[in-house]
Amino acid sequence: MTKKQLALEIIERLKKEYPDAACSLDYNDAWKLLISVRLAAQCTDARVNVVVPKLYEKFPDIDALADAPVEEIEKIVHPCGLGASKARDISACMKMLRDVFNYRVPDNMEDLLRLPGVGRKSANLIMGDVYGKPAIVTDTHCIRLVNRMGLVDNIKEPKKVEMALWKLIPPDEGSDFCHRLVYHGREICTARTTPHCDKCCINDICRKHI
Repeated sequence: MTKKQLALEIIERLKKEYPDAACSLDYNDAWKLLISVRLAAQCTDARVNVVVPKLYEKFPDIDALADAPVEEIEKIVHPCGLGASKARDISACMKMLRDVFNYRVPDNMEDLLRLPGVGRKSANLIMGDVYGKPAIVTDTHCIRLVNRMGLVDNIKEPKKVEMALWKLIPPDEGSDFCHRLVYHGREICTARTTPHCDKCCINDICRKHI
């Protein structure tokens, strides 16, 4: 079985296992997803989902956040860790959305990467989830699992993993595939315990590079 054949088979099995997989960050506007994914760095999505309603209660829109003192933002987002740097990025990002992009979150990689605190992972999440464009989100689950499964060979740098996966994953499958990897990584192919290979839907085809 080639890597491409392996990838296609894994995609189909994960579809059956997690048919409703989606982004686990709560949001109803593109700019809110930008904030949540920045806060999610070295923090759980669950905690971010608890914190952001408090942020929007005090600063309900892009203008309010752009004008807010960074220290006030930091007080609220502090439970997500790295509060000072995340607050600075949120403030600068909202200012740029207001002043440069006329309140619209960009829909292309080049402009998204201009936003403070936005890297390729965040940009791909926006492109896939908000705009329905081809996207591969190389978060920690994705990187761990595709190495274990044998889709990539001991590659840990997110951009290199992304580029390797683009050669294997059909463009319209990338975003959902990465969401399913998150579910699978949390439930089965875990990081901090021994993976539950006996319960894994790809057990018979996984390369098991654990």
